[in-house]
Amino acid sequence: MSFSQVMQTYDLLDSAHISGARVAEWLQQNGAKQVDVQKIEGEHGFTDFIRVTIPGSAGRISGGSAPTLGVIGRLGGIGARPSRIGIVSDADGAIVALATALKALHMQAQGDQLPGDLIISTHICPDAPTTPHEPVPFMGSPVDTATMNKHEVTPEMDAILSVDTTKGNRITNFKGVTISPTVKEGYILPVSDDLVDIIQIVSGCPARVLPLSLYDITPYGNDLYHVNSILQPATATKAPVVGVAITTEIAVPGCATGASHLPDLDVATRFCLEVAKAWGAKGLHFYDQKQFEHAQALYGSLSQLQTLGR
Repeated sequence: MSFSQVMQTYDLLDSAHISGARVAEWLQQNGAKQVDVQKIEGEHGFTDFIRVTIPGSAGRISGGSAPTLGVIGRLGGIGARPSRIGIVSDADGAIVALATALKALHMQAQGDQLPGDLIISTHICPDAPTTPHEPVPFMGSPVDTATMNKHEVTPEMDAILSVDTTKGNRITNFKGVTISPTVKEGYILPVSDDLVDIIQIVSGCPARVLPLSLYDITPYGNDLYHVNSILQPATATKAPVVGVAITTEIAVPGCATGASHLPDLDVATRFCLEVAKAWGAKGLHFYDQKQFEHAQALYGSLSQLQTLGR
C-alpha cells in the first residue's frame, strides 16, 4: 500500500509556505540522491519545478538496458492563495507524483529496487491564479504549458504517465482513476491492454477510459478546447504518453479546496508503481509497435498535431 506516502505528501504540500526546496529536502531525507529544483518566473508569479530520479537495478544509470518511466504530476498549482485557503483539487497530480517517488524510495530502502530508472517531475506553486473555463473554472499557472513541458519532460523518459486532476467536466462521471488511450506523435492509439490489466488489479474495479479528441492532444495556445492539460506532455516528446486522470461523478473546479480524495490518490500512486515495475522489467507495452508503423505507412506522420499549427 502507498496510503501512508499519499498522506505524508498531502500534509507536506498543504501549506502556504511550501516550496520546491522544502520538497527536495524532504525527498533527500527519505533517501533521494538525485533531486533538481528550478525556480521559474512567469507573468503571474513563480513556481518551483522539481525532478527526482530514482535509479533502477537494471536501469541505464547503472549501466543496464531497462527502459525508463517518467511520471509527471500535471497541475496549474497546489494552491490558489489568497483567493482560496488550503490545498486545491488541482494539486492531486503533484501529490500522486511525489507520493510515487516517496514509495519507490521506501521500497528501495526495504530491498525492493525497481528494475528501470524512474524519473518523477512536477512543480510546486502554492498561490497560482485561476482562469475562466466551462463547466468550472480552471486553475491557472504562473508559467505556460511550453515551459512546463521544458522542465517536466526529459529525453530519458521512454514512456510517460501524466497524472492530472480531471474533475472539471461532465463526461467522465466516475469517481476514481481513469486512464487515457496511449498518445504518440499526434496519434491517439488504442488503450493498452497491459495498462487496463494493471488499473483493474490495483483498483479492483472495471477499467474506465478517459475520452479524448484531437484537440486534447494539441498544444495549449491554439484556441481549441482542451479537457485539461493532462496530455500536454505528449506534445513535447516522441515517447508514448498515457493520462492518469483523477475523476469524480460531478464537475469539481480545480480551484476547489477540500476536494482531494486520498483513497483515489492511493490507487493512482499504486498504478504508477505497478507500471514502473512492469515497464522496467520489459513486461508491458504502451502500444503495438507494428500497428503504429503500419498506421504511419498508411497515413504518414501526424506530428503536426504536436505543434501550434499554421
